[in-house]
Amino acid sequence: MFEKALKLIKEYDRIIIHRHTNPDGDALGSQVGLKALINENFPDKQVLIVGDRTRRYAFMEGWEPDEVTDDQYRGALAIVLDTSAKFMISDTRYTLADKTLRFDHHLYCEDICDLDVIDSSFESCCGLLTQFALDMDLRINRLAAKSLFTGLVTDSGRFRYASNSRTLRLAAALTERDFDPNEVYCELYADDYANIRLRAQYTLKINFAGDGVAYIITDKAELERITKEYDNDAFGISRGMVGTMADIRGIDSWVNFTETEQGVLCELRSKRYNINPIAVKYGGGGHARASGATVPDLQTAMQMVQDMRALHRGEKI
Repeated sequence: MFEKALKLIKEYDRIIIHRHTNPDGDALGSQVGLKALINENFPDKQVLIVGDRTRRYAFMEGWEPDEVTDDQYRGALAIVLDTSAKFMISDTRYTLADKTLRFDHHLYCEDICDLDVIDSSFESCCGLLTQFALDMDLRINRLAAKSLFTGLVTDSGRFRYASNSRTLRLAAALTERDFDPNEVYCELYADDYANIRLRAQYTLKINFAGDGVAYIITDKAELERITKEYDNDAFGISRGMVGTMADIRGIDSWVNFTETEQGVLCELRSKRYNINPIAVKYGGGGHARASGATVPDLQTAMQMVQDMRALHRGEKI
């Protein structure tokens, strides 16, 4: 599939790169990294990136989206990165392109593009793209290496989450390029004092459901207060606070519920179990040990907790 993907990239003079909404380090790292790879190896091509803006990863070089008109999609190749479902793609205009290509590492959900390069054995889309670059003998410049390394680090949890030797080999290959990994770490793990205070509050909100499952609930009223007091948003609370439960001895799976006007955001994580089928059951998806979904109400969210307990007991979900 790598050969077919490279052939498609070579065929088009204009390439527009998409990724999922509410971008994390892997989405932005793969987007910026692929743009840098194409610019380095095919300098005559015009490469543009689109999508919603970020606060959490605004330190990343080259992340700012380009202004792209509908007309620019005519005769162009659109590439979708790090996205398993159509509704998650930031900017739906990829459908206006002449051809579409996807690189993704999530568990397969649905057909999206004319050509899909999907391998869920990679912990990150950046890892998949790094392998693509190495296998296809593409030059990896400093910006590409730094961006791809950032995504590889974030989606592997700094090499904690089921990392294998391939992940470490890919990281080593990237660090051989001209950038200092400490530049990434210093920005990636720096935090404002207000967020540290907020995480301390969330530690006191942890509920223990039994069978090695924990959860946190933030209802709409509390979310409104927190977002105002801490200058945060629902996504920042949902994704940013789930890690509060990650290192509790005796807790193998956990979920953070954030109630919004559009439904309850659910961030599911596990050290030992494949919780993806539970996310899929409730209309979501993701990875085996890190998935998400949105459910209509907190009552449904609590049913999800019971499913997680049943999974731990070895019962049918």
